[in-house]
Amino acid sequence: MTDISDVLTVTRNDEAGRYEIHVGEVLGGFTEFVPDARGRLVFPHTEVDPAFKGKGLASVLVSQAMTDVASRGETVVPQCPFVVRYLRENDVPGLTIDWPSGGGGV
Repeated sequence: MTDISDVLTVTRNDEAGRYEIHVGEVLGGFTEFVPDARGRLVFPHTEVDPAFKGKGLASVLVSQAMTDVASRGETVVPQCPFVVRYLRENDVPGLTIDWPSGGGGV
């Protein structure tokens, strides 16, 4: 059985439109993104396998995803409640955020 002590790997899967976190060889979760008409990445949903809930995978996943987006010079539109909360509580150097209407930025 795979546990949280296995190596965590976050990768961008452009074909599936998401960042994925693997625990060893097992897909532990993902955060979806959809490019909008302006080329920004809208993040509508994050999901972690129930087997890994409460282990901090979502934070690792979103942290690394946002760092990668920043390094690519892309803009994030956070809609997923977890991504919104993460970005309100954490600074990601170089990340451009377009807060959705009514989303309340920092």
